[in-house]
Amino acid sequence: MFRILNRHNCIYTEPNQPCMITDCGLAVKPVEKNAHVPFALKSWGEILADKIRKRPRIYVFALYFENLSRQKATMEKNINQRKLRVCVATCNRADYSKLAPIMFGIKAEPDHFELSVVVIGSHLIDDYGNTYRMIEQDDFDIQARLHTIVRGEDEASMVESVGLALVKLPDVLNRLNPDIIVVHGDRFDALALATSAALMNIRILHIEGGEVSGTIDDSIRHSITKLAHYHVCCTRSAEQHLIAMCEDHDRILLAGCPSYDKLLSVKNKDYMSVLKMWLGDDVKSREYIVALQHPVTTDIKHSIKMFEFTLDALLSFNKRTLILFPNIDAGSKEMVRVMRKKGVEHHPNFRAVKHVPFEQFTQLVAHAGCMIGNSSCGVREAGAFGTPVINLGTRQTGRETGENVLHVRDADTQNKIIHALQLQFGKRYPCSKIYGDGNAVPRIVKFLKSVSLDEPLQKKFCFPPVKESISQDIDHILETLSALAVDLGGTNLRIGIVSMKGEIIKKYVQPNPKTYEDRIELILKMCIDAAAEAVNLNCRILGVGISTGGRVNPQEGIVLHSTKLIQEWSSVDLRTPISDTLHLPVWVDNDGNCAALAERKFGQGKGIEDFVTVITGTGIGGGVVHNHELVHGSSFCAGELGHIMVSFDGPECMCGSSGCVEAYASGIALQREAKKLHDDDLLLVEGMTVKNDESVSAIHLIQAAKFGNTKAANILKTAGTALGIGIINILHTINPSLVILSGVLANQYVNVVKDVIRQRGLASIQDVNVVVSNLSDPALLGAASMVLDYTTRRTY
Repeated sequence: MFRILNRHNCIYTEPNQPCMITDCGLAVKPVEKNAHVPFALKSWGEILADKIRKRPRIYVFALYFENLSRQKATMEKNINQRKLRVCVATCNRADYSKLAPIMFGIKAEPDHFELSVVVIGSHLIDDYGNTYRMIEQDDFDIQARLHTIVRGEDEASMVESVGLALVKLPDVLNRLNPDIIVVHGDRFDALALATSAALMNIRILHIEGGEVSGTIDDSIRHSITKLAHYHVCCTRSAEQHLIAMCEDHDRILLAGCPSYDKLLSVKNKDYMSVLKMWLGDDVKSREYIVALQHPVTTDIKHSIKMFEFTLDALLSFNKRTLILFPNIDAGSKEMVRVMRKKGVEHHPNFRAVKHVPFEQFTQLVAHAGCMIGNSSCGVREAGAFGTPVINLGTRQTGRETGENVLHVRDADTQNKIIHALQLQFGKRYPCSKIYGDGNAVPRIVKFLKSVSLDEPLQKKFCFPPVKESISQDIDHILETLSALAVDLGGTNLRIGIVSMKGEIIKKYVQPNPKTYEDRIELILKMCIDAAAEAVNLNCRILGVGISTGGRVNPQEGIVLHSTKLIQEWSSVDLRTPISDTLHLPVWVDNDGNCAALAERKFGQGKGIEDFVTVITGTGIGGGVVHNHELVHGSSFCAGELGHIMVSFDGPECMCGSSGCVEAYASGIALQREAKKLHDDDLLLVEGMTVKNDESVSAIHLIQAAKFGNTKAANILKTAGTALGIGIINILHTINPSLVILSGVLANQYVNVVKDVIRQRGLASIQDVNVVVSNLSDPALLGAASMVLDYTTRRTY
């Protein structure tokens, strides 16, 4: 006797029977003569039994392969014919009116879809009518009920409700395991549904995306659009909005509003019983008002005041009115208080209700003399009947409307609303089909059938082509990008707004204070003023670059040490206070280095691999560029060209040493020599005057030399020679191809320097190119270049 193993589908006999291994590795047991074959596949069982009766002993292994083949075919068939698991999630009475027709359409296709229903939000709250019951009355099984509303009806409770829904939804979605979830509209509950589904890799079909209303609902609706994989919209305009939002056109269906499938067939039904049920036996068609007004969450205070004006106007207008309670948005509790304060619930002309079933509600709207409020129903569904509508405030701004809608954007007085009621009440308008033609559901069901689970889950956005810039010049593209440049010299403090092109758009100059505290205070004030002015000048400040005298650690933004030119300027952290104040990145470097950077980016060093910049001003500084990079040195002392010694017993330098280039050729050194000549009455020559209150300066020395003062001319020649010897030392050390003289004294020294190099330099350096900078403010431009080079590097 033998049995069949369900797991392996192979045949074996009683114990101790031998087992053979076939070439394919299958263990095959021998079958005894006259054995019974109780196998589920009867055709094969019968065939096998016949063969067993004819032959005393066979090896059955073909059965395994046949059964495996049949199982594979069955699985493929099941996969191809598997029902699409569709979860419809509904949050409130309004969205159920749109989702219910779709749910009926899905339920009518049991061979294609497996429907599950999730109910959350105000459906489950007694104050809002426990509207989940109408879902049950429509004979839908509810697979999950989630209490997600945190009561409070304010902004915080809306946020908490979203959070509570996000906590509860994952368990439900894991259990239901839908292939796609259908979400409607623009409610905060729907945002929680879409967020949960997107993060759990569940496809999302969004109903009524792409519309514009004018409140926070817009932001929520568009957020859901970006999470959704498929979109069903109601109007051509909404479709265009979705395309403009870069959604895939192939996944957008222009179907119309699902509720219109019912709307366009209800008007001719018996309506008087519905009117009498909700408004009383004596009510007549077109002689009552339907009022439905919700809070505007972006301006709750104003929307409550507007609601007061609406109720006062309705009380004065003295017509039978069916008024529905507002939705659960922030501000609704205050609106209910206003209703009760004005006695609406007990007024003989008013019927205040929490909920009306959708089909009955549409009958009430269809035969109303007027509808008033700010509900989307007024601008959408009411148009299907030509019912006059008064739309109050901004909640539906941007919605497409028919001619039946009169907008009162600024409903800030009772009289305005009364006047609108007088204009609209009792009128009749042509029916509008802006939002649908009554065939939305068949289109949506067909759309769902086209959903392929084999397609990638990851969304793809269809970005429009970006128009190329007219010019590909990087400076043209980034011309509005700017840097705040600071030049802290021995005499003045200058700040400039510098563009990518090296244009100094605005410059501020103040005397450099003598103390650390005053200097920092002035720097911060000038930077703040300049940054504010930059906004008016349409300049975007990318950062702050600072050029300062002294030895600087650019990595930390600290001035390590300075000469006597700038007092109280050692161990100073410049980066931190300025960055903390302006909330911008800050770069700091020595003024000579900044001059070299300026030449590299904007000046005559552009494109030069190795060059030296010598800056001549109050002091003497410089910068060395080697292999296109600025050289700082191991202790940030490279480029201190002013302190190259050219004499053992020369004049005292501000650094504390003597015989430095700066002690001969700086503005301070020339001023010192000019004063000596002036004190000895040897400075002034014919044509020159110095006022009593005027300080003698280097300018007077240069002027005297031009007027033929030989002593002044000799001093300038000595200064130029000292500078030239210093430059020869540089040329002999690093052998650059270019020397750029910068600063106010550059033109005075250039010819002397060239002569000294030709007379005293080695033959290989005598023809080096020595030029005067063509930059007006090299220190400012160099400070700016630190910012512009770094912050825009990603654009090259």
